[in-house]
Amino acid sequence: MSTENSPLLSNETASIQPQVNRRRPVREVSNGSRSTENESTSQSFTCTTSVSPGSLQKISSQYEQLGRGVNRLWAISYRAKFWKIGEPGEKPLDQSLDYDTPENTLYFKEQKSYTAEHVAAGSGIPQIKCYLNGVLVPHVVRMKTLLCKVIGVIFSVAGGLAVGKEGPMIHAGAVVAAGVSQGRSKTFNKDFRLFQYFREDHEKRDFVSGGAAAGVSAAFGAPVGGVLFSLEEGASFWNQSLTWRMFFASMVSTFTLNVLLSIFRGTPLDLSNPGLINFGSFEGQTYLSYEIPIFFLMAIAGGLFGALFNAINHHLSLFRLKYVKKNWVRVVESLIVATLSATSAFGLIYFCQDCKPIGAANITRPLQFFCEDGEYSAMGTLVFSTPEESIKSIFHMPEGSFNVSTLGSFAPIYFLLATWTYGLYVPSGLFVPCILTGAAWGRLFGVSLRSLFPKGTWGHPGSYALIGAAATLGGVVRMTISLTVILMEATGNISFGIPIMIVLMIAKWVGDFFNEGLYDIHIKLQGVPLLGWEAPVMAVEMYVSDIMSTKVVCFNTVEKVGRVVDVLKDRNSNHNGFPVVDHLHTNHDEDSSLARELGKRETFGTFRGLILRSQLIVLLKSKMFSEGNPPAATKQSLRLKDFRDAYPRFPHIRNVSISRKERECYMDLRPFMNPCPYTLNEGSSLSRTFKLFRALGLRHIVVVDENNEVVGMVTRKDIARYRMWSHRGQMGLEEVHILQSHSLHT
Repeated sequence: MSTENSPLLSNETASIQPQVNRRRPVREVSNGSRSTENESTSQSFTCTTSVSPGSLQKISSQYEQLGRGVNRLWAISYRAKFWKIGEPGEKPLDQSLDYDTPENTLYFKEQKSYTAEHVAAGSGIPQIKCYLNGVLVPHVVRMKTLLCKVIGVIFSVAGGLAVGKEGPMIHAGAVVAAGVSQGRSKTFNKDFRLFQYFREDHEKRDFVSGGAAAGVSAAFGAPVGGVLFSLEEGASFWNQSLTWRMFFASMVSTFTLNVLLSIFRGTPLDLSNPGLINFGSFEGQTYLSYEIPIFFLMAIAGGLFGALFNAINHHLSLFRLKYVKKNWVRVVESLIVATLSATSAFGLIYFCQDCKPIGAANITRPLQFFCEDGEYSAMGTLVFSTPEESIKSIFHMPEGSFNVSTLGSFAPIYFLLATWTYGLYVPSGLFVPCILTGAAWGRLFGVSLRSLFPKGTWGHPGSYALIGAAATLGGVVRMTISLTVILMEATGNISFGIPIMIVLMIAKWVGDFFNEGLYDIHIKLQGVPLLGWEAPVMAVEMYVSDIMSTKVVCFNTVEKVGRVVDVLKDRNSNHNGFPVVDHLHTNHDEDSSLARELGKRETFGTFRGLILRSQLIVLLKSKMFSEGNPPAATKQSLRLKDFRDAYPRFPHIRNVSISRKERECYMDLRPFMNPCPYTLNEGSSLSRTFKLFRALGLRHIVVVDENNEVVGMVTRKDIARYRMWSHRGQMGLEEVHILQSHSLHT
């Protein structure tokens, strides 16, 4: 049973207003310990959850191919007279430009996105990270968000933007998991009466952790990498049982996608298909001991590129927050980027005519463009293939397939496009663009090395492409353990495990010297009270009395209904948790007046328990009050099921009708409050307070004095305001502004 919440309800709801969208608040999710009555049933979530992401990705893949096919037909009809393709003497129009029209596809997607859910934009990983940390962006796990995400990413990828689909897949897996955990759909107003014991914040959070891991597993065919991703970047609260359940979810997700892919490809008995994003298998590629220092240099370069990527994107995001606010402006920006992406692709092919013989490389769909018969355009292979196919080409095509000029012009252009694209109000992923950029300059490094030292013994250029991809991705997102396993599982290259580990660590250290990871940057821009892994070092010099709120709103154990309604409706008192005390001290009490005259800290009464806003609203809506003080026993009683049925969309206080006569009644809060929540003495250090919030997943803590009288309240936002900054070897403690609104619950 959660010791923070009431015995009758284990959920809490709080809000902050993200800087990106001022119309919808962000609310925090309770992360109390799991009730023992749910432990046995909570083991069953994994199989049901993990099947859905794989099925979803299969549908997404088919619709993406459909979108690309429609746009390719349009491209054929318009440009057939300019290019030809194939072997000498052949001009098959059905293999003409594998090109999509970003202007058309993106416009349709934008209309869907902006008329439905703003939270569907982006990769979704920062939002899921916030959710698993205890903060919920509104609608982040809604079914409507899932539909917008799937449709949007199909047209974003098919439209030729520098995006990937792995981030939206992770978000999609989390949404599916959250929906399964509730056993009902508020969007379709359908209650299946399933998994009612999971209708609590901490249970739903565990499902979302499993869904995120299953999404990574389906995307890359990396079940172990999916578990490690949720551990390293997502889940803030971990236990042993959650580990194996998450691994089982990832395993079943991979198997489900494998079965669907085998059926789609006409080989239903062949279950050796990798993940949806496949980078091919590295066979026979090795590295020598003297190449390890070269990998070190590439790791440093990857960290620098990652820091540059994050810095540019940070400034672009600040510009968007200031100027790109209206929906039509966001659509225009997306169309501009799509047009520029298409123009850049044609420009690269026109000015860099790297023609290669078709027979020299194993290419299934050669693109001719301006080349002669029997030749294909190497640059066209990069810019007019899917990002995954381009990565596979850079990794595995034989030596001499790409010139220095081809890679040297493609890498910086795609780097800039990816930097600009991430942060657009379109569903987009970050992994694949970073891998493609890193693979391009990594192969460029390998080709240049062979040109400068032709007599040396060097590895295949694809090996350097893999190292460059790992360095760039690590320099941008600053993950280490999970990325190592994901890249090893996605490429099947175990022999390069040690170099990948070293490169990711060095790239992270170099990047951290300049700025934070890109996900953390976007979380900070939104003003979300995210708690880091460790308390700021300088927090030991601060005390809880320095940061607590002394304007505490308390209730008596037996409280008048009218006062409860007034407090809940008061816009200046948007608290989520209310201490329950004996003999509440008011400003007119003799004790309070004497304390102010003597310069002492004001107290509010002897602490007896804690009750939540959501519980009070349910009690008011259920008329759990009666006349007289103390109130007479009511005939109606509430069960835990009544609170779970109202979760997670509890009614608003303005929707609760209370008559004048009912305002004179009294409510006995003792049967519903939590009599033993966590408390802190006012002399506790900020460092100790941070550890309690982080390790126990608390929402708020009541601060008491030596007489157990309430003197203040500390919430997650009070803790998250203080963060450690580090830049170029210097560090310090800074106070971060956390956005608040009238709907903010503390």
